[in-house]
Amino acid sequence: MRVALFGSSGKVGSVLAPALSGAGHDVVDGRTDGPDGCDAAVDFTRPDAVLDNVDRCLAAAVPVVIGTSGFEVDALRAAAAGAGVPCFYAPNFALGAVLMMRFAEEAAKTFPRAEIVEAHHEAKLDAPSGTAKSTAARMGTDPAIHSIRLPGLVAHQEVVFGGRGEVLTIRHDTLSREAFVPGVLLALERVGDLPPGLTVGLDALL
Repeated sequence: MRVALFGSSGKVGSVLAPALSGAGHDVVDGRTDGPDGCDAAVDFTRPDAVLDNVDRCLAAAVPVVIGTSGFEVDALRAAAAGAGVPCFYAPNFALGAVLMMRFAEEAAKTFPRAEIVEAHHEAKLDAPSGTAKSTAARMGTDPAIHSIRLPGLVAHQEVVFGGRGEVLTIRHDTLSREAFVPGVLLALERVGDLPPGLTVGLDALL
């Protein structure tokens, strides 16, 4: 598959580029080479750049896998629907993070209160993170979210549930950005077969 990678020099993109090539994909730089002639595109850039990048892909009828967070998802949904091109967005591509959100959703049915603590590297622009906001939405209980931005961190989240006489903590730690590779490869494999418009979350593919 020929893949246009937007953000190839970024924290995630610099890990993805060799991983995609190692998986047999022909990777080109989305920013300089553009998406024309590609089978799919991947965006791990900045909140203020992602929608312009996606518009370029939609104009070329190239399906897009998006891992950037902090942008206006409704604008992406409208653009993808209008173009009739499949787009896939996940707030987190680590498979363990998907399970953490699933477990938190289940625990929220039992415990009366919970709060979310999410911690990321100091360069992450959005707070709360997309993963934390998605977790809270799935729980449906409007939990408080606490955000930490410090050097030395990658991506970490815990959901702390409190009940009478007990506490339950569900935690996921991303120790390396290589954790995102399996989820991105899965999304690339499936994005061309998704319905036109936007599909959200790895749960839709698992």
